[in-house]
Amino acid sequence: MKLVLLGAPGAGKGTLAAYLIEKMGIPSISTGNMLREAIKNQTELGLSAKKYMDAGDLVPDEVVIGMIKERLAQDDCANGCILDGFPRNIPQAEALEKVVPMDCALSIEIPDETIVARMSGRRVCLKCGATYNVNSEAMAPKQEGICDVCGDALVIRKDDAPETVLARLDTYHKQTEPVKGFYADLGKLKSIEIDNDFERTKKLACEALGI
Repeated sequence: MKLVLLGAPGAGKGTLAAYLIEKMGIPSISTGNMLREAIKNQTELGLSAKKYMDAGDLVPDEVVIGMIKERLAQDDCANGCILDGFPRNIPQAEALEKVVPMDCALSIEIPDETIVARMSGRRVCLKCGATYNVNSEAMAPKQEGICDVCGDALVIRKDDAPETVLARLDTYHKQTEPVKGFYADLGKLKSIEIDNDFERTKKLACEALGI
């Protein structure tokens, strides 16, 4: 299955993708992780993207589409993939359908106020990319401030600050939310309404996808 995960920043797309890749045996492609790696390595792409991400804006289409086309051509995507964070607007969705038509788009529906509260507790490991949340018992690190995976220190990313989260949510509603209509018109949209119960989220996702 070639699947697109849709949802606002902080809705839990990355966490759900991690579960689904194990469940379905296909790779997850996170443009956010790809961009953050480029920023960390100070590549030309990373430096270009950083100014947009710091302001809570979306990275321009031409920057992201080139990365996605390259990634989808790799061998591990031959039997399907999960796209997390792309497409983020209708032109991207149209371009994606021309390159690799998707089988399904799963939209994660969650209130903005829940996202702001959730993101305030998020902690990330800059070394290995693992993500935690101190406000969730299930997602908290075993040792406060320390990554379970590699033992490096956890940090609060600038784009998890409340003012940046609100700016990103505003951008999402204006630019990305219409993508749901694009996939609905193609008969490919499925939606699940979630809260902070990840076990329930997994169950709803599996039911929606028929897996």
